[in-house]
Amino acid sequence: MIHRTFGRTGWLVSEVGYGMWGMAGWTGSDIGEVNKALDRAVELGCNFFDTAWAYGAGRSEQILRDLIKRNGDKKLYAATKIPPKNRKWPSRPEFHLKDVFPAEYIIEYTEQSLKNLGIEKIDLQQFHVWEDAWAQEDEWKEATQKLKQQGKVEAWGISINRWEPANSLETLRTGMIDAVQVIYNIFDQAPKDELFPLCRELNLGVIARVPFDEGTLTGTMTKETTFPPDDWRSTYFVRQNLISSVEHADALKPLVPKGMTMPEMALRFILSNQDVSVTIPGMRKVNHVASNMSAGDGKPLSDELLKELKKHRWDRLPTEWSQ
Repeated sequence: MIHRTFGRTGWLVSEVGYGMWGMAGWTGSDIGEVNKALDRAVELGCNFFDTAWAYGAGRSEQILRDLIKRNGDKKLYAATKIPPKNRKWPSRPEFHLKDVFPAEYIIEYTEQSLKNLGIEKIDLQQFHVWEDAWAQEDEWKEATQKLKQQGKVEAWGISINRWEPANSLETLRTGMIDAVQVIYNIFDQAPKDELFPLCRELNLGVIARVPFDEGTLTGTMTKETTFPPDDWRSTYFVRQNLISSVEHADALKPLVPKGMTMPEMALRFILSNQDVSVTIPGMRKVNHVASNMSAGDGKPLSDELLKELKKHRWDRLPTEWSQ
């Protein structure tokens, strides 16, 4: 496993990390299999784990707590997120900071996450949604600084709303943020326009989430794919999104190199960009861990293939179902 420097924190993190959303809100999760998958990831060199209080109301954080305890001899980086107080994903321009992240709420949920994770200091605490209009408000700055000074948080980050990578630039320029988490994959290439150059300039860590476009880029979905009503994907892959997503994925299949799978190509596309510190595929099964971690060997895609994949950029705007 190749490791990359996580911005100005200086942490050396595995270039393939572990996205832990799959521990809640998705069907088919089995805790025994989940723990085996997490343990296998550590064995293969993964040391960056991204969770959130909202993933099962703290359950995912507790699963990470147990993993950290099982691996007391290793440094595993724990990244989590504060849920918006109004429980609205994504944030919207008309929302006010006082209704989403008031100071006392930031502190309260950081304390909850510390308890769930069973640690004294969170490596990376993130805002689970964000609006750049809040950049110059003092309340969030004072709360984050207080928690840093108390030794409860090492670094702060923003998880940027889906398809809004520029909705963060003014906030990053405040110097109060150490890392960003953004959707970046073969389809979602917009972060390269403004976000990544600024992160490079400010030496910020970059977490590329949703590497498989919620499953589209695995190449396994069809226009007939359905999800149970209690599965989050049933509300994301509404008919118009499912059909368009499958058509975009099918257009990529002829480009997959011999001996490579589409998921591997998707991960290697992301990791071919040195502005990315770590990508965090969601994984619940041991075989998924083995295949995804194998992409973290430092071998980028060819320039010719990258040139072709850049043509498959798919710019989308937030909708009522994009969440």
